[in-house]
Amino acid sequence: MLKKLGSAILDFLLFSNFFIAICAVAQGLVTYHLLKVKPSEYVLAFLFFSTLLIYNLAVLLAKPKDPQNSPFKRVRWIFAHHRLTISTTLIAALCLVPLGLLYLSFEAKLLMVFVGLLAVAYNIPFLTLNGKKIGLRNIPGIKLFLIAFVWASSCVLLPIVEIESTLQIQVPLSETVLLVAKRFLFICAITVPFDIRDLFQDKLYELKTIPVILGEKKAWIFCQALLLVYLLLLVLFTQGITIDVVALTLTVLLTGWLIFKSNIKRNEYFYFFYLDGTMLLQYVMLLACSYLSTYL
Repeated sequence: MLKKLGSAILDFLLFSNFFIAICAVAQGLVTYHLLKVKPSEYVLAFLFFSTLLIYNLAVLLAKPKDPQNSPFKRVRWIFAHHRLTISTTLIAALCLVPLGLLYLSFEAKLLMVFVGLLAVAYNIPFLTLNGKKIGLRNIPGIKLFLIAFVWASSCVLLPIVEIESTLQIQVPLSETVLLVAKRFLFICAITVPFDIRDLFQDKLYELKTIPVILGEKKAWIFCQALLLVYLLLLVLFTQGITIDVVALTLTVLLTGWLIFKSNIKRNEYFYFFYLDGTMLLQYVMLLACSYLSTYL
């Protein structure tokens, strides 16, 4: 009974996209923590609802002809709870209106409009290539980097823009670039395994993802190389080994291990809970290590 209830709750959190929205909030909190600035509840709320909206729209726009016969449990769950998905999408959209209009600075509004348009254009077929209508995701090799750019812009640039606009705290350009670069690399690294899992499906739909272009084995190496570059940036551009560096290094090492253990046969929970969960783990590790350094 309890196991069934726990499974139902986990399915709801993962497949309704609430979990990935929580991960977006965690990534925003990572930025605030590293900059030693008090988080803005409005920015965090905006990250939550915008992520929920975009991910729900992505699923709804990509609805297969017969979702209940999909090989993916996530797809079957979403369209078995179609009304719930529509309702949460509408609620997220309605919540974003006052948050965006009333509580974000003009510069943040411009940034989020640009990022939002990119996120929507990712799925909507508005371009023509070889006589076919395609979205940005269909452009060879761009899918991975577009996802990482949207995440880095939302979870790093948005908080920085708001900090500079509302708190009048100037974040050095070098620090901004470094934060964006590291977040970009991290998101790229945990996104590639999803594309490896979908390798055969992406080939069928003619999506030129990194695994389709490089092959499965080289794609795994590419993931670990991205994390290695992240670690190099983390260590080389930080003065001394701080507790934050330790926390982020531990997270990257665990992420590398999870990527190493992932494969096409892994179930959806591994990807949507463990790999996506590394975004939440980053913040949890920063908090845990800060707490231990204070009280030990």
